[in-house]
Amino acid sequence: MTDQPDELVVLEAPADGVPEVVQTPAGLAEVTAALAAGTGPVAIDTERAQGFRYSARAYLIQLRRAGAGTVLLDPIPFAGRDHPADFSELAAKLADAEWVLHAASQDLPCLAEVRLLPRRLYDTELAARLLGMPRVALGTLVEEAFGITLRKEHSAADWSRRPLPDEWLTYAALDVELLVDLRDWLDERLQAAGKAEWAAQEFAHLVERADVPAPERVDPWRRTSGLHAVRTPRALAVVRELWQVRDQLASSMDRAPGKILPDRAISALAARANPAEVKRLGPTDLAAVPEFAWRFPSRYRARWLAALDRVAALTRDQLPNKQQSAEGPPPTRTWEIRNPEAAARWDAVRPAVLERASELELPVENLISPDALRRLLWTPPAEVSAETIEAALAAESVRPWQRELLVPLIVERLTAD
Repeated sequence: MTDQPDELVVLEAPADGVPEVVQTPAGLAEVTAALAAGTGPVAIDTERAQGFRYSARAYLIQLRRAGAGTVLLDPIPFAGRDHPADFSELAAKLADAEWVLHAASQDLPCLAEVRLLPRRLYDTELAARLLGMPRVALGTLVEEAFGITLRKEHSAADWSRRPLPDEWLTYAALDVELLVDLRDWLDERLQAAGKAEWAAQEFAHLVERADVPAPERVDPWRRTSGLHAVRTPRALAVVRELWQVRDQLASSMDRAPGKILPDRAISALAARANPAEVKRLGPTDLAAVPEFAWRFPSRYRARWLAALDRVAALTRDQLPNKQQSAEGPPPTRTWEIRNPEAAARWDAVRPAVLERASELELPVENLISPDALRRLLWTPPAEVSAETIEAALAAESVRPWQRELLVPLIVERLTAD
């Protein structure tokens, strides 16, 4: 599938140069008019400050369209004290255009926050996945398609920094420089593979859910690193209380939680409450974990100690369970014990789904999400038929092209003697 030349060319700067960052209403009106007058698809990307900020807001939005060139839009000057920027007018001017994004699910939440959402989109990462390409990062695809290397050294930078360095702006502009060309390269291959309709349905699904908030996690504190070393309910309560205090601080300061206090400090302190007879942790225990003495965490020593006092006051029935409450079906590794009939259904259907995905040169998760398959096989319809399986999969947002491929296979496996 590769067209990659023998030698790669490093793309150092955009062909039209790096534009000035748009930071004023007058500048926004000017680039809105230019983009609206442009032709063809609109390439769009965002830069966030993951690992530095609590929020997932966009700190820079890049757009590019033929006839308009590249636009670097700073959302921060357009935001109020209590509300984000509102770029709905720009979105309306581009409503008839196809928007091209790479890994759209990562950008759409922060674009929704500033009311900049497409009516049609093309996701180059998803297109590459549907083609069965083994590596789907933007830089990798650009290399394979055009023999050009994009510099990626600023991908994890703190984009909330102001002013943004010139080399960062060059990097940001290059991210949309070849995105429409890549879209065309991938679309040609999707057409040849007979997968263009699959992609169209996937892209439409992304648009439909673009402004749907992600569901809140149950017990998000259980994702704390090092939790495996925390073994008793009271020790888990220590993690929960400290995590919640840290989260409140991080949210109020828009600072990444790990910049407030690292996970390992929370887990290390909680592990001191592992013995069943230990019910109360205090200043001595806090002092035993070096990270709590660091300059920033030490400012909030009183809050950490108050959290430990709250844990000590909890009754047994107020302590968290050792196991997390299940969201949907339990892990399939437990089905044999918990639900042998479901385990048998899994063993009958899952290998066939894997084989079908391999035949289609698809990652299995793009043929059907693991969660949708687990939910179906854990609690299938009372009567298995093409109609009931079709309805059950549709209820799990499995797209028509996926259902067309999977329903006959699943019905056959579930009704086999």
